[in-house]
Amino acid sequence: MAPVISEKVRWTIADLEGFPDNGNCYEIINGELFVTRAPHLDHQDIIGLIYAALLQWSLSSGLGKPFIAPGIIFSESDAVIPDLIWISHERRSQLTDSSGHLTDAPELIVEVLSDTEKDKKRDRETKLKLYSVEGVFEYWIVDRQQQAIEVYRRENGILKKAMTWFKADRIVSPLLPGFSCEVASLF
Repeated sequence: MAPVISEKVRWTIADLEGFPDNGNCYEIINGELFVTRAPHLDHQDIIGLIYAALLQWSLSSGLGKPFIAPGIIFSESDAVIPDLIWISHERRSQLTDSSGHLTDAPELIVEVLSDTEKDKKRDRETKLKLYSVEGVFEYWIVDRQQQAIEVYRRENGILKKAMTWFKADRIVSPLLPGFSCEVASLF
């Protein structure tokens, strides 16, 4: 009897066209399909608070704009929906396709950790690698249980952990000149 050889299915964005619109979030990273359901209300609240702070600063600075849960299609086998991004007006005009999806990396991506270890690993490892390879300048991983934000910044062509902001800290970034927000206000 010949051994059974199984090939791993490699998903593409074309496969997503036939998926149901059932409230799940479908992402593909390196051809692997990830399906998640709607996040916890506290998760969404944090995203909204960060969005509000970034929007207020963006309106006064005129440098760009934040977006909640935008689609980013890096390639046929890499398509994600981060919780939040901030993108400069210049990059946005260059990187948006006719469907309104980004086709390259925004300057900032923010992910709020979900409760499961599988989801945490995806944000801390799989997405970190993808965002690093694709050229994201800064990546914030928000941990609502720890009330902390891990900050990764591009250094020598890759995202490296630069610091962790805790509840008593203020969010400031060289990417966002003049932006400031108390971490405690997000939790």
